[in-house]
Amino acid sequence: MLRRALAKIFPFTAYMGGYSLASLRLDLVAGLTVALVLIPQSMAYAQLAGLPAYYGLYAAFLPPLVAALFGSSQQLATGPVAVVSLMTAASLEPLATAGSQAFIAYAVLLALVVGIFQLALGLLRLGLVVNFLSHPVVNGFTNAAAIIIASSQLGKMFGVQAEKSELHYQTMVQVVLAAWDHTHWPTLFMGVLAFGLMYGLKRLNPKIPYVLVAVVLTTVLAWATGFEHNQRVKWDDVRAIQVRGVAGAYNLAMQRAARLEAERETLGVKIKKARRRHGPDSVQELKLKNEVSLVNLLLAREKVSARRSRISLRAYRFQEVNQDGRRLFYLQGSAPPGAKPGEAAWRLKVGRGPLEEGDLVLMSGGAVVGRVPDGLPAFSLPALRGEVLLQLLPYAVIISLLGFMEAISVAKAMAARTGQRLDPNQELVGQGLANVVGSAFLSYPVSGSFSRSAVALQAGAKSSLASLFTTLAVGAVLLFFTPLLYYLPQAVLAAVIMMAVVGLINFKGFVHAWRAQWYDGAISILTFLGTLAFAPHLDVGIMIGVALSLLVFLYKSMRPRVVALAMAEDDTLHDTRTFGLAECDRIAVIRFDGPLFFANASFLEDQIARRRRAMPHLRHILLVCEGMNDMDASGEESLALIVDRVRSAGYKISLAQVHSNVLGVLRRTHLLAKIGEENIYPSTNAAIAAIHADAHQDMGEAVCPLLSVCRDEGAPHGGAR
Repeated sequence: MLRRALAKIFPFTAYMGGYSLASLRLDLVAGLTVALVLIPQSMAYAQLAGLPAYYGLYAAFLPPLVAALFGSSQQLATGPVAVVSLMTAASLEPLATAGSQAFIAYAVLLALVVGIFQLALGLLRLGLVVNFLSHPVVNGFTNAAAIIIASSQLGKMFGVQAEKSELHYQTMVQVVLAAWDHTHWPTLFMGVLAFGLMYGLKRLNPKIPYVLVAVVLTTVLAWATGFEHNQRVKWDDVRAIQVRGVAGAYNLAMQRAARLEAERETLGVKIKKARRRHGPDSVQELKLKNEVSLVNLLLAREKVSARRSRISLRAYRFQEVNQDGRRLFYLQGSAPPGAKPGEAAWRLKVGRGPLEEGDLVLMSGGAVVGRVPDGLPAFSLPALRGEVLLQLLPYAVIISLLGFMEAISVAKAMAARTGQRLDPNQELVGQGLANVVGSAFLSYPVSGSFSRSAVALQAGAKSSLASLFTTLAVGAVLLFFTPLLYYLPQAVLAAVIMMAVVGLINFKGFVHAWRAQWYDGAISILTFLGTLAFAPHLDVGIMIGVALSLLVFLYKSMRPRVVALAMAEDDTLHDTRTFGLAECDRIAVIRFDGPLFFANASFLEDQIARRRRAMPHLRHILLVCEGMNDMDASGEESLALIVDRVRSAGYKISLAQVHSNVLGVLRRTHLLAKIGEENIYPSTNAAIAAIHADAHQDMGEAVCPLLSVCRDEGAPHGGAR
């Protein structure tokens, strides 16, 4: 009894009874194998999320262990994943500059909100809420997200910097234009080499840690060849007056933007005070809001100015000239006569902040990860701010549902192969706790990974203890091996991401959905196109898909399938339109496939009225209620109205195969007494046999399609289909 109660709180204790030394050995190997894939992947995904690479290691440290201990799956590998990383970047970019301290703080806070939401769903046993994201929607979104993720890495692959535009496809145009003129060929070589190594080794033997091999080889190559080649200089060393002018304009725009942002924050505090002191929509509050509008207008203007200057600064290319033992840099083609400029083309490193007057960085090599702080992430609770929480909540809900869908899909696939029992609500608890605990140790949102879970299963993982060894391996890297990551090329991390998301592209899913139902295929395609068109605002694509799914559901609920039944050659009742059967013109056998409720009650009335008009010799209406599994007050009122209208027009009406819960509604509302219990039949065949003679009295019909039922009234093979 105690063990069962303990297993509900700590699921991993349920299978520790028969744990052996052999299982421990397998878990050790599997945990270390997963870590070899997780470490480079997590750094790549962190950059995809707009964070410094080492924050991926923080997200790969404790969350995998917590999710494994409190989830129901024994092989699910949790950590940074591509789609959630992309959603994190898309959620936070409107709030702060990628990579800034504010951006990092919001990412950690987002992990906390996501974790709390998932944990609440799990504890309340509401895992079914994930069904709001239908398979066609997820398929369309995932394919679009994979293309967005892969294309977002092109700038790093080509070694160019491009300004981010409002929409992703506009940014990609800028990347292509920059790559056309300024591709850094050593960077492209590193990226292609890493991609080729990973692809080739995976095809050769999937058990080889191909990601790690590619990362190690390219990092050693970058270190040995001096791949990173930066030079810190002062403005006096840059002999280009026009560049100084553009840089001055850029710094001025950035300083003005910083002042305006601080002013906007101050005005926000004043607005809250004015609302508390004078009430909402007071004159004082409206004046302050007008000031905020003006500040926003000026801020947007300064950002546009800074963006233009940044584009110009990144486009400049310099040549190094050695004069009197001093290294000077001239614009390409403008070196003084007689000077012998170096062959390397230098470019100015321009980030998102102002350029320091005495500390400029010129680059002629490729970009690397750089210094990674050593040590484990410190415990730090995210700062809670009401207005930020409200802005993050919609994104947190979408990330929670998408992340859980990915995790539970992976867990189900693992469970199908291992035969273990899976509890979706317990999995929500595990994922929620992983994000909550991770947020206290500088992690951004995480989820279950298909690729790493497959690696764990292939390596023979027997229990969640494999994740303990993964955590220990990541911790060892953070404590002792971070200097080895310095020369890891950024292009290699881009190749790691691109290699990982190739498996997410599944265009067969569109065909499959279309074959199932054309509208499911249309929803999937429109979700795909909407996500691509509005990226990086990925929530728009999701909302388009969900809205279309709900509209289809409502339409189908408002217009359920109503079919006329007739007897086929096999003496069973079938849909007349589908099977091309002739109907009896005295008895209308109508089957209503769906609950009768407020949204479709009038539809049933219309269908019966249409059949009355189309059948001049009609005598009896038989309503087959096999598919009518529920009825509300509006449905009952509509059925009562149908009975009154049919009988007042001189027709008779009967019901067959009425569900017990519908029968309960008829009894409680006394509609059963109005219809008459003698007009309620347990089967369709029994109803036809009972009403056939009366409906055909004095009205000869050459050959009635329902005669076979009447000849064999007690036939066990009857019933509507």
